[in-house]
Amino acid sequence: MRHLVRVLVAVTSLLTVFVVGPQARVAAGTAIADLAYVQRLEFGVPLVEFSAAARLRIGSNGQSGDTWFDWSTDLCSAPLVGNTGRSFNFTEPCRRHDFGYRNTQLLERRYGAGHSYWNSATRKRIDLQLLSDMMAHCATRWLLIRPTCYGWAFTFYGVVRAAGGP
Repeated sequence: MRHLVRVLVAVTSLLTVFVVGPQARVAAGTAIADLAYVQRLEFGVPLVEFSAAARLRIGSNGQSGDTWFDWSTDLCSAPLVGNTGRSFNFTEPCRRHDFGYRNTQLLERRYGAGHSYWNSATRKRIDLQLLSDMMAHCATRWLLIRPTCYGWAFTFYGVVRAAGGP
C-alpha cells in the first residue's frame, strides 16, 4: 500500500510539472489568466496536487522561487495549538488557504481597478475550501480519533470565519 501511495505521489508530481508549471508562465500577466490560475489551484485540483505545485515553487530555504504569485504561508497561525495535533495535521489545508487569501488579495492590489477579487463571497468560498480540505484529512485518520479531528476542523473554520477579513 505504501508503495502504491509513493508511486501515486511521484506520478502526480511529474504531471504537475507538465500541467501546472507551464501554465504559471502563461498565466502571469493578465487579470483573467491570473485569476483562473489562482482559482484552479484553490478550488479545481485535489489537495495533493496543490501541495505538489507548492513544493515546486518553494525552495529548501523556505523562500518562494515564484515572483508572480505569493506562496508564503503561516500555516493557519493558530496560537498555542499550531496546525498539527494528536488527532490532526492541517498543514496542507492551511497552506492552500493561505495561498487563496494571499493571492486573491494580491490580484485585488494588482488589477483592482473595476474588479472586486477580494470580497466576502470570495473569502467565504476560500474558507469553505479550507473546511473541505480539513474534513477530507480527518476522514483518513484512525476511526477513534476522527471525531476529535472533525471537532478541530470546525474550530479552525469558526475562528477563520470570525477573524479572517471582509
